[in-house]
Formats: sequence, structure tokens, C-alpha cells
Amino acid sequence: VQDADLFGPTAQLAGAGLSNAGRPRLPIRLMVALLYLKHAFNLSDEELCDRWSENVVWQFFSGMAYYEPRLPCDATQIGRFRRVLGEAGVEQLLKSTIEASVAMGAVKKSEFEMIIVDTTVQEKAIAHPTDSRLLEIARHKVASAAKRCGIALKQTHAKEGKELRRKAGGYAHAKQFKRLRRTVKRQRTILGALMRDAQRGLESISQGVAGHEPTALAVAELMKWLQRAEQIRTQQRHSKHKLYALHAPEVDCISKGKARKPYEFGVKVSLAVTHKHGLMVGARAFPGNPYDGHTLAEQLEQTNTLLQDIGVRPTTAVVDLGFRGVDEEIAPVKCIHRGKIKSLDKRQRGWLKRRQAIEPAIGHTKSDNRMDRCWLSGSTGDALHAVLCAAGFNIRWLLRAIAAKGLAALLLVLSQLAL
Repeated sequence: VQDADLFGPTAQLAGAGLSNAGRPRLPIRLMVALLYLKHAFNLSDEELCDRWSENVVWQFFSGMAYYEPRLPCDATQIGRFRRVLGEAGVEQLLKSTIEASVAMGAVKKSEFEMIIVDTTVQEKAIAHPTDSRLLEIARHKVASAAKRCGIALKQTHAKEGKELRRKAGGYAHAKQFKRLRRTVKRQRTILGALMRDAQRGLESISQGVAGHEPTALAVAELMKWLQRAEQIRTQQRHSKHKLYALHAPEVDCISKGKARKPYEFGVKVSLAVTHKHGLMVGARAFPGNPYDGHTLAEQLEQTNTLLQDIGVRPTTAVVDLGFRGVDEEIAPVKCIHRGKIKSLDKRQRGWLKRRQAIEPAIGHTKSDNRMDRCWLSGSTGDALHAVLCAAGFNIRWLLRAIAAKGLAALLLVLSQLAL
């Protein structure tokens, strides 16, 4: 059975009987629509499924022919579908929103020749890192992993560890820093003793002395936590490449110079919007906290990929002073920033006045489209989340454009009736 809708032609097999291959997959259109709606309306997976079952418009957007008062899928299936898509797949979702804006006439193709680029921080879903908290979590992780390997530890220091964590919090609040340092030093001591005990157990297992044989997965898990615990135990205030969360080693400490938030813990994300209407045409995560200027070439590469079917390439990038010194790297794209103000003509200075237009777009992407906190694991999760947030921003942008075009048509009809 052949059919066509807003998402293009689809093919379905009818009258083939029951399949022995198990439960069939859910329609791609449904799962893609759920990802769009999740980030457009800032919903969790569970909230999204509940609201979808009550919203007729959302079901029509998802390709349903009739209203169905049921959940579209289990909430966990959305995460699995996202992992299957990968970074290239979610970029295709963002690309579809850009092409839809051109198809409906909301944006002219010539507008994609000039873009505004800026960077922000996509914070990770971690607690604020303190030495005392990280040391206690490392102690607990090593003790639990050693237990799963069947290693009999002399002491787990569970009671003392909890008491030291409570004391450290009280001393820090009371600004009794000498006592705080003494408490943290003791936490490092008991963590080191626990790690040495676990390592001796691993050596006995490898030599065949132990009376049991743990699984390879349990041993690998213990070695992973031992490595991260050693980094937590030995890092100091001015150490490089510090570990800020045991479950998310990819987190960086980034300072953007904000008075209200001097340090943010996450990954740097570069965003690109059109100069005139502010449509999002690029979003890319850059682990490792690189210099802003070193991200511009890769951001332009992604934008060119997203715009390749439209037939337009960016020729001008309006940026801030953090992108200085990269003119040769991004040639033939022209980079305009405030540092070149004396060499710019009157028209280019006018372009520069709209550079700040990307700032509210960043704010709305964080507050309305879930970029304020990333709950997905690993560097891959950071990359997927950044692109999906940009796609959700574009969905909201398209809804406003549709409403504006409808209002303009209504005003035209009313003016004709008045004549």
C-alpha cells in the first residue's frame, strides 16, 4: 500500500498475515514526531507520552488518522530510538526543519548566506562538585564494585565515610576551613586504603589464588572505578584535566565571565542562526573546552552540510571578539567582528549591530528547549542533545511563522471585504 504525507512517501504491507519475527517496529514518523515535540515543548519522556495521548493535534502531527486515547509507546523507547539515530540522524531532523521553513516561504534562500555564530555552555546533570562529596562517592563506588567481584574487604569505611561527609558540609558552611581540610585529608586516607585493599583482591584473582572467578564485566567495572577514584584522590586545586563527576568524566569546568554563575560544568556548544530571522542553522558540541575561534570552521562545516540541498552556502559570519584570528582558517567565508570596526564599511557595521540577536535565541533554547541541562550520558549524548534542542527551537519558530502567515492572510481578506 503506497501512501504520501508531510514526511514523504511511505510503503506498508497489507494482508500479509502474522509475522514470526516478533513485534513490529513503531512507525518512524511517530518516533521522529515525538522527538520534535519533546524538545519543542520542554517535556520529559513520561510527560510527553501522557500529553500525546490527550492531544489530537499532536497525534495528527505524528501521522495518526484517528484519535487514539492511548500512550504512543513506552517512555524508554524514545531514548533507544535516539541512540539508533545517532548524531547524523538528529542532524537530519534539524535539516528537515530548515527545509520546511524554505518550502513554506518563511525564509528566503538568500538569507542563509549570512549567519551569526556564538558559543554557550550546555550544563551536565551533575551535582556541584566538591572534594568531600567526590571522595565519598568514589569510596562507595569502589566498595560496591569490589563486593560484586566477590572481594572480601577488610573495611569499607561506610560509617566513617558518611560521618566525614556530614562534618565536611558543616565545616564548609561555618567557614571553618582548617577543620574542613583535616576532614578531607582523612577522606583521602580511607579512600587510598580501600583502593589498595581492592587492588590486592584483584591481584589474587588474576593469580588464581582466590577461591572464586568473577565475571569479566565485574572486573572491568572495578578497574574503571579504581582508575577514576585514583584521579579524584590525587587531584588538587590547580590540577589540569580534573574529574568533576565520576559518572560523567567528559564534563569540563567552563568560565564564561558571568557574575551570577562564574563556573559552569558541562560542554561547550556552538550555535548558528540566520542573520535576519534567527532560524537555527547549526548546533554542535565541542568537548574539551576549546577556544571559540577554533570551533568556527567545524560549525561552518555542519551548516554547509545542513544547507546543501537548499543550494546555498554561508558567505559571512558575524561573531564576537572571541572568534578573532581565524580568517585564514574559514576562508572564503568572511568573518565580521568588532575588532575590525575601522576596516568595515557602513553596511557591514549595520550587520554587526545585529550580532546580539543570537543571545535571546540561546536563552530560549535553554529555557524552552531543554538545553539548560543535559541528562544524556557521555559525549555522544551531549552531541545528540545539542542538535535536538536546536530542532525543537526551529519547531517553535515554524509555529510562530505559520501563525504570522495566517494572520497576514486574514488581514488581507478583511481589507478586501472592507473595500
